[in-house]
Amino acid sequence: MYTDFPESLVTERLRLRPWLPSDAEAHRELWLERDPRARRRIDASGRPTVEDMRGWAVANPRGAEPGLALLPIELRDSGEFIGYCGLIVGQGSYDEPELAYELAQRAHGHGYATEAARAVVAAAARTGRRRLWATVREWNTPSFRVLEKLDFYHSGRVTPDPVRGDSIWMTRVLDQPLT
Repeated sequence: MYTDFPESLVTERLRLRPWLPSDAEAHRELWLERDPRARRRIDASGRPTVEDMRGWAVANPRGAEPGLALLPIELRDSGEFIGYCGLIVGQGSYDEPELAYELAQRAHGHGYATEAARAVVAAAARTGRRRLWATVREWNTPSFRVLEKLDFYHSGRVTPDPVRGDSIWMTRVLDQPLT
């Protein structure tokens, strides 16, 4: 029904490509930087470890369900790992997947999240999908700005969470070109 999401994407400044075992340390650093209200963090026993993440990268080079992908982002000029972006089932579905992205704090404020996500949205449209979702905690203003630049809008759906902050369901219909 859908064509597979590509295993790599290239933009002006970024490369999104399959996971490598060498991404494990930088990927774990990303988890260590996460806001305390984030759902998945390093637990009290120190898991996942770098070795756990290395094993995951070997087992999941596309980082998501078959036909989708959650890919590492690296800077084209240096090869530096700065985060990840792609499509997952997450809170969505295989037919209407969720756009997911996370960048290292050192990469914030340079437009990389928007650039990577723009490439992912365009690739999602080429797979034949008609709608994407993104769930964002109510306190995550930078993510809302990225999604607004990509023509996502508030769907009216909210998942309450008094501990971590409500999740706002943003959506985008893919038969409309990016503005």
